[in-house]
Amino acid sequence: MNHNDAPIIVGLDIGTTKIAAIAGRKNEYGKLEILGFGRANSNGVSHGQVLNIDQTIKAIQAALENCALSNPDLEINEVYVGIAGHHIKSLQTRGDIVRQDADIEISRAEVEQLVNNQRKTFIPAGDQIIDVIAQDFHVDSNQNIKDPIGYNGVKVGANFHIITGDRNAIRNINRAVTRSGLQTKDLVLQPLASASAVMSEIDMEAGVAILDIGGGTSDLAVFYEGILKHTAVIPFGGENITNDIRLGLGVLKTQAEAMKVQFGSALADEAKANAYITIPGLKGMPAKEISVKSLAQIIQARMGE
Repeated sequence: MNHNDAPIIVGLDIGTTKIAAIAGRKNEYGKLEILGFGRANSNGVSHGQVLNIDQTIKAIQAALENCALSNPDLEINEVYVGIAGHHIKSLQTRGDIVRQDADIEISRAEVEQLVNNQRKTFIPAGDQIIDVIAQDFHVDSNQNIKDPIGYNGVKVGANFHIITGDRNAIRNINRAVTRSGLQTKDLVLQPLASASAVMSEIDMEAGVAILDIGGGTSDLAVFYEGILKHTAVIPFGGENITNDIRLGLGVLKTQAEAMKVQFGSALADEAKANAYITIPGLKGMPAKEISVKSLAQIIQARMGE
């Protein structure tokens, strides 16, 4: 197969501060080749949740237009959409199936049946399952098996990490994507998307926590011995810091954001003691002098929390 025939994979990140679309395809070496990228400011999203569908659609379309500008030959129909938000929860379950014929090797279909059985797990009303991830399998008395296909046994089972989200929040994402003229190929939990983007097998085996601090949420995924142990979305991100700076120093939101990005540090002790930022005054008011150290103290207090 010519690698130009490989399907184009498009990721859509509906974030609190920006919406990003990135298109790529696997090249002949199995690596992802980026074909286009576009972003747009996001207004309809708060703490990772789509609240204003119309504003979100406009932002998705703007991000797609920018993506098309970066590569006019791109045709984008289906997208993988990242999902975050405070409503994301996870639970652990354990399940197994007794096999019809213990002498035949375990097949992929049986493993899929085992995973699909977990989708019947009782979860609170109003929530729905986003993903079922098998952590480790067991065949009869053999524990901690990575992949049971090809083993023989009477019983095959696994421990599962089940990720759930609020049904309305998921519906809002799907609605915004559909009305932007796209189809959702799959919803992917944001911390898992971040993890698969930056982590290697070695990281996962050694044990690592990956924390992605976004604008409105911070995403966490914890891996140990190659297994996903925990996921969480914390409704807290860079916007909270911007807001602290705005209130703490009495400046405008745009000024607070610019100061954070240009001069911000989370380590007050290492900040230059005698460096100052001058903020022009509004409507003839005198200009403000703000020390880089007091900016760092505000950031450090919030990050420490």
